[in-house]
Amino acid sequence: MIPAVVYAIPAFVLLVVVEALSYRFLPDDDERGYELRDTATSMSMGAGSQVVAMPWKAVTIVLYSALFAVAPWHLSPSSGWTWVLLFFGDDLAYYAFHRAHHRVRVLWASHVVHHSSLRFNLSTALRQSWTPMTGLPFWLPLALLGIPPWMILLQQAFSLVYQFFLHTERVDRLWRPVEWFFNTPSHHRVHHGSNNVYLDRNYGGILIVWDRLFGTFEPEGERVVYGLTKNIGTYNPVRVAFHEFAAVWHDVRTARRWRDRAGYLVGPPGWAPRADG
Repeated sequence: MIPAVVYAIPAFVLLVVVEALSYRFLPDDDERGYELRDTATSMSMGAGSQVVAMPWKAVTIVLYSALFAVAPWHLSPSSGWTWVLLFFGDDLAYYAFHRAHHRVRVLWASHVVHHSSLRFNLSTALRQSWTPMTGLPFWLPLALLGIPPWMILLQQAFSLVYQFFLHTERVDRLWRPVEWFFNTPSHHRVHHGSNNVYLDRNYGGILIVWDRLFGTFEPEGERVVYGLTKNIGTYNPVRVAFHEFAAVWHDVRTARRWRDRAGYLVGPPGWAPRADG
């Protein structure tokens, strides 16, 4: 089974080229645009993520199918209500996945890849993790609800395609009702900001209503500074993919107490033992 996102890759690459050309012919001093090494790294991360995703997708299908088989009922793909439930269920699962991957360090080690660029453009959307295994548990409940596995995978693909278009500085704020209900480039710029006011905000996938409901919404105000609070200073895809796992392992290995080791694993990024012990 070929993941649906694969079919969109040629369009993604074409749109990256179009956006890069727009900066060449219509520059904006307030926008950072493209840098060749950064873009090459993002493209490499995207290609690597697809190589890993293909065999991992087979494992995912097996697990979804096993849970679907024991679900107390099976929802019909021919019912519009099944698709409505799937849309909201998938988007809530994405919010939970995304929030957890910012607040639990061992999960952040996988997701940090996507935030490692100092720029924000359509190529940034392609800067994806090479360790997608950490996301699996968040969508398993949908299979237990009786939603067919192929529907779950298709909706995940729709969500990823939608989110590709959020990674741009070329689009300002949209019509206010759209900004209120949906994730937009303005909201997602905030999410990629390393400014203190923007940290751990705007986790939504397609909808922004979960952030409004759960208190993690922040509107775009001050100019966004992209990247990490401590940037890694490399364009090497392997280092980008695994640098935080190496840092976690170092902290766990050198910690003296088991509770400190646990803190380095499941505490938030930046957690450290108190100086007083």
